[in-house]
Amino acid sequence: MRVLGMDPGLTRCGLGVVDGRAGRATMVAVGVVRTPSDAEPSHRLMFLERELEGWLDRFEPDVLAVERVFADTNVTQVMNTAHATAIALLTAGKRDIPVVFHTPTEVKAAVTGTGRADKSQVTSMVTRILKLSSPPKPADAADALALAICHLWRGAATARLDALAKAGAR
Repeated sequence: MRVLGMDPGLTRCGLGVVDGRAGRATMVAVGVVRTPSDAEPSHRLMFLERELEGWLDRFEPDVLAVERVFADTNVTQVMNTAHATAIALLTAGKRDIPVVFHTPTEVKAAVTGTGRADKSQVTSMVTRILKLSSPPKPADAADALALAICHLWRGAATARLDALAKAGAR
């Protein structure tokens, strides 16, 4: 399975592609899309859309794993993240690529074993799991890879259980 992980953001959007299955993961690509903060929001979103379309075309993921937006006191930041998430839904939807959401706690637990891990612990484990020679930087890139790993290890199992439940209900 090939998963494109996305840590959504309007200023910085982390993207990471991982191949594998539960217990095994290999990094294919990682990067961060940066949009100019002085550009009009519509232009920033169109730029993000073009960049994400390029990643989808180039890497042809089976699924797009996106960090679920959670409520925060900074409403502007939450809205910008939600806008970037909408671009992910739009671009993947045009290609019939499923989009799945994972909470930050779920991602941390999948990668480190605890949902309370800090960013440095997540980055360290992503580096170890993917056998990278150096940690992915910035944190948005490491978070995107962590999302992809989380889906490989947790999401695939959940999808199989859901399919079995649906088959049993027939």
